[in-house]
Amino acid sequence: MATLKPIESLTPAQAKREYRRLAEMIAAYDKAYYQEDAPKVSDAEYDALRHRYEAIEAAFPEFGGPDSLTKQVGAAPSEKFAKIVHRVPMLSLGNIFSDEEVGEFVARVRRFLGLATDAPLAISAEPKIDGLSCSLRYENGHLVQAATRGDGYTGEDVTANVRTIQEIPHRLRGDAPEILEVRGEVYMTHADFAALNERQMAADKAVFANPRNAAAGSLRQLDASITATRPLHFFAYAWGEASREPAETQMGMVEAFKSYGLPVNPLMKLCHSAEELIAHYHAIEAQRALLPYDIDGVVYKVDSIALQKRLGFVSRAPRWATAHKFPAEKAITLLRDIEIQVGRTGALTPVARLEPITVGGVVVSNATLHNEDEIARKDIRIGDMVTIQRAGDVIPQVLGPVLDKRPAGATPYVFPHTCPVCGSAAIREIDPKTGTEDVVRRCTGGLVCPAQVIERLKHFVSRNAFDIEGLGEKQIAQFYADGLIKTAADIFTLQERDAKSLKRLKDREGYGETSARNLFEAIEARRRIALNRFIFALGIRHVGETNARRAARAFGTFEAFRTIASKAAEGSDERAELTNVEGFGPVVAEAIADFFAEPHNQQVLDALLQHVTPEPMEAIATASPVAGKTIVFTGALEHMTRDEAKAQAERLGAKVAGSVSKKTDLVVAGPGAGSKLTKAAELGIETISEEDWLKLSGS
Repeated sequence: MATLKPIESLTPAQAKREYRRLAEMIAAYDKAYYQEDAPKVSDAEYDALRHRYEAIEAAFPEFGGPDSLTKQVGAAPSEKFAKIVHRVPMLSLGNIFSDEEVGEFVARVRRFLGLATDAPLAISAEPKIDGLSCSLRYENGHLVQAATRGDGYTGEDVTANVRTIQEIPHRLRGDAPEILEVRGEVYMTHADFAALNERQMAADKAVFANPRNAAAGSLRQLDASITATRPLHFFAYAWGEASREPAETQMGMVEAFKSYGLPVNPLMKLCHSAEELIAHYHAIEAQRALLPYDIDGVVYKVDSIALQKRLGFVSRAPRWATAHKFPAEKAITLLRDIEIQVGRTGALTPVARLEPITVGGVVVSNATLHNEDEIARKDIRIGDMVTIQRAGDVIPQVLGPVLDKRPAGATPYVFPHTCPVCGSAAIREIDPKTGTEDVVRRCTGGLVCPAQVIERLKHFVSRNAFDIEGLGEKQIAQFYADGLIKTAADIFTLQERDAKSLKRLKDREGYGETSARNLFEAIEARRRIALNRFIFALGIRHVGETNARRAARAFGTFEAFRTIASKAAEGSDERAELTNVEGFGPVVAEAIADFFAEPHNQQVLDALLQHVTPEPMEAIATASPVAGKTIVFTGALEHMTRDEAKAQAERLGAKVAGSVSKKTDLVVAGPGAGSKLTKAAELGIETISEEDWLKLSGS
């Protein structure tokens, strides 16, 4: 990212092209990381891409609202465990990477809250533990439940396993709240990790790649007696549901945890300026190699809980906290080959095949090369020695070639103009509105291309979509090749067709009576599915988990969503209704309209809906008077910033829209309100003042 042009020097056309390129890349990486457990880039590269993407959005708001590809959390919980719905979502953190960004974070918090530059603002700083997030629920002081993060909304029930961790008390000391969900990180020390791998090798079992993998694998054992033999540890640093908060600050809450008998990190410190935060970051960085456990950065949190509540959340992360990540690790290795993979939308993605090398204790052999422009820009050639960068337990990025080690005869890489799977032409589309060429080259074979069909089916059954246990990528590819599954609807007729087949599934290699029965039962269990998962499974461009959730909330039923989307021609009222969904904007609305305008997609839906029933999402868990209502804020607000007002409305279960329509339930108008207020009057929509809003919201 360092060689990219400064955003302020980009023309609108250049910015839009890069914006779309980043959206494609982030979507692909999210799918690989969250749905397939097969990350393709380093944490550092992913974070840099998302940071650049968000910066372009901020500089060019006319591109529309955020398309949410960078706002997903975690991965769906495994069907092997019972599920626990988090009463308060377990969201992830935004990231920053430089000392300058620390000052920007502090300034951003001040702007949101309307605080003067000299107003006091305390912020805590603590090591970011590289482990597995876990939530512990205590009722009347007793540990009654423990869950992993999962997808941020639903986690895996690991209560029995957590009870084997000696540092976690089964009963809290002192005057703990009646209900308290303590959140923190399960981890393994370096010494315990080394000893565990020695035992694994002695028993001729697979060794773990790093302490984080070892901790995660140990906690997620189906047999808790195995977890009991693993030396796991825990640090408490946050909370979810609480019947009362025993302190008014972040530091105070952590001190309360300590008094209850929970382990907390001693390196946590309260700071009062960006300079103090930076100094503590570098102090922890200097100790990093000497600590007995892995950390990958420092987390900053606004100390006042009252201010945390005012700041609220964006869809992916809290506004009041961020993670300052440590620099990535680098190494040099040989680029043996460049392989082209074809995705479900036909995108041709180049993958670097590397001479295996250990970076940060992990052997890496693959890296993504993004697209042909990136290869040309970096002038990467097969046979080059290349510099790779890794941060976290993922495949690294290729930074570029080591030119003085380039072998004689190495030739520039020529990106293929035909699909390597089906032989169809692979083109870079031209945006009819801007005249710019798409950065991604795509196969034109469509459903003729097996790779695209297979990838779409893989997406359909992925973890955050239908999540059918026993029907993963390997089985999809195998069943497609054998002609058993060609469309999504075929999945739900598999058992019926199998009963009539001469070659039954139970007789196939790798299967038996039990495994075949388990697969059919898993398929049956998915005949009813949450609406947001169903929409996500359709694979509509720019509709990731967050936007699928937004669509489900906005329209309630699939019939309503399909009706609007099918009529959403450009310039229509239905297109305006799609665009008006908070967070969609014209790019997402156009993608949805295009999907439903394709006759083949409608045919696929008709066939699928004969077997599957999408169900409305769970009702918003709040009794507030604005829950479920669509609210528009207009004019100047005097008691809070516009962002703060929107965040407050969303916390109360309301939907915030950017413009007034017949779907709007309430308009909050401050001084200077103009056309939106006029339209609200024309439509007869209730309008209230900011003071009335404060009373209504209980502020």
